[in-house]
Amino acid sequence: MCVGKNYREHIVEFDKTADEPEFPIFFSKLPTAVTGPNRVIPLHPNATSQVDYEGELAIIIGKRASNIPEDEVYDHIFGYTIINDVTARDLQKRHNQWFLGKSLDGFCPMGPAILIGNKQPQNFEIRTYINNELRQSGSTEDLIFSIPTLVSTLSRGITLEPGDIIATGTPSGVGMGFEPPRFLQEDDLVTITVPGIGTLENTVKRSAPVTEIEDYENF
Repeated sequence: MCVGKNYREHIVEFDKTADEPEFPIFFSKLPTAVTGPNRVIPLHPNATSQVDYEGELAIIIGKRASNIPEDEVYDHIFGYTIINDVTARDLQKRHNQWFLGKSLDGFCPMGPAILIGNKQPQNFEIRTYINNELRQSGSTEDLIFSIPTLVSTLSRGITLEPGDIIATGTPSGVGMGFEPPRFLQEDDLVTITVPGIGTLENTVKRSAPVTEIEDYENF
């Protein structure tokens, strides 16, 4: 599960006149999008020509529960990891929703580790590099909707299960935000670092090796 438009500067880089959302905006990615560190991000040229990156902090749920009050959210968190919410911007725009453009195979690199702990953390710093060039630099201190608000809102009428993962949104600096846009290209190296968790690194190729796709079910 993912959150959109949760950093003010990220909203503005798409539309300088846009307002902050009144409520959190949620969407989902298919499990078949999930891949690991050091795996290939496929460009899927048969489906898209605008593949973009989004470095994010992700929450991992540790206890089965629903209708969680905000002041009890941290009791239900197992830990934290890094996600790259890879996005096909043309599909996102063409279909007027986010699910399809964010769910292609290999479009959810995750890892490299889980920072275990359910206590309220210090603010996480998120930095995304493309070929060692810093593109994104943000902090969860700047979230529009906090971790307690996100988890509590999602749990209203929905049972969250251990292992459920919630990506919290991306800072500004995505490829679509540049003029002209700077989408991912063949052989690009995408590096996302969150101190305390580690570094998630993936290369970009036209397509993922068949063996990698077969390995998704064992990841």
